[in-house]
Amino acid sequence: MDAISVIRTKRDRGELSPEQIDWVIDAYTRGEVADEQMSALAMAILLNGMNRTEIARWTAAMIASGERMSFGALSRPTTDKHSTGGVGDKITLPLAPLVAACGAAVPQLSGRGLGHTGGTLDKLESIPGWRALLSNAEMLDVLDTTGAVICAAGDGLAPADKKLYALRDVTGTVEAIPLIASSIMSKKIAEGTGALVLDVKVGSGAFMKTIEDARELASTMVALGTDSGVRTVALLTDMSTPLGLTAGNALEVRESVEVLAGGGPKDVTDLTLALAREMLDAAGLKDADPEKALADGSAMDVWRRMISAQGGDPDAPLPVAREQHVVTAPSSGVLTRMDAYGVGVAAWRLGAGRARKEDPVQAGAGVELHAKPGDTVTEGQPLLTLHTDTPEKFEYALKALPGAYDIAPAGTPFTATPVVRERIA
Repeated sequence: MDAISVIRTKRDRGELSPEQIDWVIDAYTRGEVADEQMSALAMAILLNGMNRTEIARWTAAMIASGERMSFGALSRPTTDKHSTGGVGDKITLPLAPLVAACGAAVPQLSGRGLGHTGGTLDKLESIPGWRALLSNAEMLDVLDTTGAVICAAGDGLAPADKKLYALRDVTGTVEAIPLIASSIMSKKIAEGTGALVLDVKVGSGAFMKTIEDARELASTMVALGTDSGVRTVALLTDMSTPLGLTAGNALEVRESVEVLAGGGPKDVTDLTLALAREMLDAAGLKDADPEKALADGSAMDVWRRMISAQGGDPDAPLPVAREQHVVTAPSSGVLTRMDAYGVGVAAWRLGAGRARKEDPVQAGAGVELHAKPGDTVTEGQPLLTLHTDTPEKFEYALKALPGAYDIAPAGTPFTATPVVRERIA
């Protein structure tokens, strides 16, 4: 078996055999297949696709590249959530402690930013002292004592995915449905959670731009989970507009804490509650009341314990970017569109994301929104504030924003797109 023959098979629109898939995943994990060869294969998969048999085998090979965890010793049922990524998607931060406050255990293995979309670990690392890397023993201890843990997947869990995940980010192959599905589900199945809710984003700021592609990805992942004995359901959620009023690491942590305190933007709260209900239902906790857990402060209590348990200081001031630039409304009227992709690219260019897998991110960089679609704006009022430590990035970031928003004359009717568009089980 050799890498070139595997690449050629998929390049020529052939079906990879089980033996080819098993070999190439194992060889890539061991370093026998080089990054440039796996890059070529990933691009061939993006362009030519994979059938269900190939995706299932690819996922199984990713799982087999490492260890599998078990939470059988926990007294609580386990339930987890995964988002396919969006702009301003800070939902994991309030969601994990909220679901834990309702009686479930939430082992949330999260990732870093991909392209213009933010990463949960990057966000949480803006909290002074917080650690993303935990041993399996540490992860289980945090989960057992607080009910929720958000951390990086250990080196032993689907190591093939860890290598491929970073490679996809810098080779333009993030959007490949087979690679997204297998990446997500290999980690989640190996993680050992009993139930899984998938938040599949659709819209300009998502990797799935159309509802048809989002359905295909959701259906593929639900089938992979169900076939592996994990109770799996997916919600298709809107990502044509950024979630909440912030896109950036420390900015989103601040907004998440506002949600846990009973405030925050309505769309963030609504989606957090919708996903919490699905997670609790899948875990068999149908009578739990997540809205009450937000209102009575119990979710905030879990958040503080969870952050502290991973070395973070929940009371420490969050980093603030040294420089700001305000974008004002060019006219008065009704804001009818705020493009998630444009805002996400601007945040990425300001330093909130990475262009290469080894790049650092700026904790304080990002974009703050002062209006959402449906709001009335006045000419000259602040529409967006750009945050960065490196002011030379403003010019490049601003180039992402022309055409990223529309302002219609006052009185123009506006109908908002629902945050949750479909459910697939």
